[in-house]
Amino acid sequence: MIDVVAKTFRSTLIRRVGNVVIGGVVKLGVGPSYYVLLSIRGRRSGVERTIPIRLMRHDGQEWFVAPYGVRDWVHNARAADFAVVRRGRRSRQVRLVEVSAAVAAPVLAAYVRKEPVTRPFFDARVGDPVSAFEAEADRHPVFRVENVQVSGGTGA
Repeated sequence: MIDVVAKTFRSTLIRRVGNVVIGGVVKLGVGPSYYVLLSIRGRRSGVERTIPIRLMRHDGQEWFVAPYGVRDWVHNARAADFAVVRRGRRSRQVRLVEVSAAVAAPVLAAYVRKEPVTRPFFDARVGDPVSAFEAEADRHPVFRVENVQVSGGTGA
């Protein structure tokens, strides 16, 4: 049996152009409904950074997965009190809560089933036991998305 090692993420020109296109489509509120724009203040600069990202729905909750590993948005999410999720004209303030490996594992397994483009970045494969994904949780942080109450409304 040949061991396959997960690919390492590289921000290529094609990926950057793809993110701009996907981000523009999501900003208009069209395209796959599971893509949103996630905006978080930079932990050092304080400048708001926005990325297109899949909003996972699993077990009645919403999640963000870091399929390419610990990237800048993960560091910013760990440092921020809140973030903003946008799609079209709708936006809501959320809190991102990083979860333990045990909680993250079934979310990661579901993510890999639903998002084929990121599969090469995982050692665990579709159909592997949840324990294989638990072993990857430190490389692919998972955040539970919690709505934040804003004064005068529900924030939803």
